[in-house]
Amino acid sequence: MKLKLFSALWLLISLNLLAQTPAPVLTLKASTDHPDALYKVGETATFTIEALQDGKPLADGKVVCVLSKDGVQPQPPQTLNVKDGKATLIGKLDEPGFLLLRATSGKASTMAGAGYDPLQLKPSMPVPEDFDAFWDAQKAALAQVPMKSTLTPVTTGAPKGVEAFDVQIDCVDKPVSGYFGKPLQAKAKSLPAILHVHGAGVRSSNLGSVSWALNEGGMLSLDINAHGLPNGKPKEFYDALAAGELKDYRIENPQDREKIYFKGMFLRLIRAIDFLTAQPEWDGKTLIVYGASQGGFQAFAAAGLDARVSFFCAGVPAGCDHTGSQANRISGWPKIVPNDADGKPDAAALQAARYFDNVNFAIRAKCQGAVVTVGFIDTTCPPTSVYAAYNALTIPKEIHNDILTGHTSTPAASKFMQAAALKHVRESKAK
Repeated sequence: MKLKLFSALWLLISLNLLAQTPAPVLTLKASTDHPDALYKVGETATFTIEALQDGKPLADGKVVCVLSKDGVQPQPPQTLNVKDGKATLIGKLDEPGFLLLRATSGKASTMAGAGYDPLQLKPSMPVPEDFDAFWDAQKAALAQVPMKSTLTPVTTGAPKGVEAFDVQIDCVDKPVSGYFGKPLQAKAKSLPAILHVHGAGVRSSNLGSVSWALNEGGMLSLDINAHGLPNGKPKEFYDALAAGELKDYRIENPQDREKIYFKGMFLRLIRAIDFLTAQPEWDGKTLIVYGASQGGFQAFAAAGLDARVSFFCAGVPAGCDHTGSQANRISGWPKIVPNDADGKPDAAALQAARYFDNVNFAIRAKCQGAVVTVGFIDTTCPPTSVYAAYNALTIPKEIHNDILTGHTSTPAASKFMQAAALKHVRESKAK
């Protein structure tokens, strides 16, 4: 009896120990055989997939790989044998664009991208003939709204030496809502200006951006939220809006250019620029628009719609090449063109989206320069779409490639954008 009890107890202990033993962790990494992951059209790219189990090379296993044209036209899956932690796959692209690898093994997955002459990517559709007339009419309607602003001093959270305000500015629909900062005792006509614009989502303006007021001897800094919402409310306030009336703002009324949500957002950009350039301290020549993702979308739009913009910084920009389907290419967020019942791009939405496309804003940008960042494995704002817009710029420009990065601004990308913005300020002051 005691022996049976001991055996049962030992079995329970053994099972408990086994339950507590963590399962082996498999991780995958992938890269190309070229250090900058850039190739000429028609060249072969060799992808190396590394498989590590608990940090050590996987002795033997399998990985399923799919190559696609940056997410469209996927090729049939290929199952590769992993030996000593590695497997290789060869692919190529016969047109400008990006070759995207997705590799999976069980629950583990990874991606890698190879760019094929991306600087040769062209717009998927031409600029609408009445593009300028449409936006001129919108700006004329905005001009009918007096630029009335209300500034409320902010005494908590602003850095020393900065005069900070919550600012509300009348606009055509929702107000411009932001935080504005300037150095104490700034002289008239002495300061460059920067407008910070937000990525997707629903949130307050960022008071931290007023710290830019201390850069390069002083700046005017305005950070605006994307939706004209009051600032500084509890998180629950913004969460409720994100789950309610603003839940699907990005695809609101896609067939009607007059009702697409981004029309109001872009008019708030222009009104924010009205405010900054009306400040007595503005130097009259330097105005930067700075943002990432949806903020990058706004940066392109501001430069294309308003000649007062002197420079813009767009990190992993959304809003690029909405009509990519017409060239058998992928489009970027917000994926504003839905498919119809036959699985084809909705014809009305396809036409309306052209008035809100960074490719078309880029052609009209006349500022002194721009910088853009891009992630080669970004599936939200795919690199094919970003390069289509970047290539349309006819001004001095520079792009930062993050070859192993998805939809994020890496420290290197952020440093690149910040350095470019401050360099523009210094060069502007030297003129």
